[in-house]
Amino acid sequence: MGSLVEQFGNIDIYLFDQLLRGNVALGMRVLDAGCGGGRNLVYLLREGYEVFGVDRSREAVDAVQSMAAGLAPGLDAGNFRVEAVEGMSFADGFADVVICNAVLHFSRDDAHFDGMARELWRVLRPGGMLFCRLASTIGGDFQRVEGRRFLMPGGVQWYLVDEALLMKVTEDLGGEMVDPLKTSVVQGLRCMTTWVVRKSPYESL
Repeated sequence: MGSLVEQFGNIDIYLFDQLLRGNVALGMRVLDAGCGGGRNLVYLLREGYEVFGVDRSREAVDAVQSMAAGLAPGLDAGNFRVEAVEGMSFADGFADVVICNAVLHFSRDDAHFDGMARELWRVLRPGGMLFCRLASTIGGDFQRVEGRRFLMPGGVQWYLVDEALLMKVTEDLGGEMVDPLKTSVVQGLRCMTTWVVRKSPYESL
């Protein structure tokens, strides 16, 4: 079976929790929006899930295609595409589970965030689950630059959400919270919030 790292990769611990609870299960089509090199896809590929991914970086997509070729050689390399999260080429209601891990806090502004959130929702099937991890101001004190953009340690600027915004977006999308918001506070560095929402099974495409 190999080591746990070989089996699961560097999977996000909160996504692993969704696996343990059966909210991500074999037979579901999973789309990782902003997949990077595929850190959250190792287990899914090993276990035969139907996996798709997008990333703006050609290098990242090349890496995940290479990894998939080794772990799931029957999977079409075209499942992984060089695309922006806010402009994916997948059909409406395409995936049972949409993962967006450590991506949304790179939004340029409110319009960009809204565009990405609505695109994630568009490609999610009725009854499907959206899993997001993103930086927030919940539990932290960061220097505001403008709007929701904050100066982070290291000099970078991130778009930080708060509870009120995530609750409003959930309501605007017509979603239902799978779990309460959960935030991990990394002392003095960042606050990472897990936002998991289910689309109504009665929502028409």
